[in-house]
Amino acid sequence: MAIMNDGSMRAVVTCRSINFDLMSEREREAVEYSYQNFLNSLYFPVQILIRSQKVDIGPYLDLLEKIRRDQDNMLLGVLMDDYIAFIAALSQETNIMDKSFFIVIPYYPAGDVNSAVNQSKNMLGSLFGSTTQQHMRIDEATYNKSKDEIRNRVQTVINGLLQIGIRSTQLNTKELGELYYNIYNPDTAVREPLGDFSSLAAPIITKGQGQAPQPHLDKEIM
Repeated sequence: MAIMNDGSMRAVVTCRSINFDLMSEREREAVEYSYQNFLNSLYFPVQILIRSQKVDIGPYLDLLEKIRRDQDNMLLGVLMDDYIAFIAALSQETNIMDKSFFIVIPYYPAGDVNSAVNQSKNMLGSLFGSTTQQHMRIDEATYNKSKDEIRNRVQTVINGLLQIGIRSTQLNTKELGELYYNIYNPDTAVREPLGDFSSLAAPIITKGQGQAPQPHLDKEIM
């Protein structure tokens, strides 16, 4: 979970989509009824995030090229050449997009109802945006209580979505870090995905002091 400057918590649940258009009329009514029951069962605010991201098919083309080099059948080789050329041309002409679905779940340890209502109106803004609020310190007991409450809320959301036929799971530290990285670096993330996250993160991650260091490039004369 993410701990905000005001001491509130955020957990993010990722969801798999279902194809509503291919369902029969009776199945659609069942999904809508289950979704209504899911919303009515929530005793806390949530925010739904739908994120579209361009898919990098470079690794897929590299895999096809490797399979093509190992292909001894001439006819299959020609068909693979045509398929690789078609995929490469398609990726140049159109943007192949992938949609991701998330639910942001908050918890406010202070129990301030007015603060919870105001902040819940823009939970994603506080989750991914900057803030000028003073940092609030929380003790271990408050942290453990908040973690238990977040876990209960996450389980409520997961069970409610499962009744609709939607499978979901809570993002762990690695996945939450990748989500931040992809949102803050949309162009770079396509070309340079995160590698071994265990060497970049600790169980609890905090923002460093001061300004980020600027990269220094040394020129070599060959």
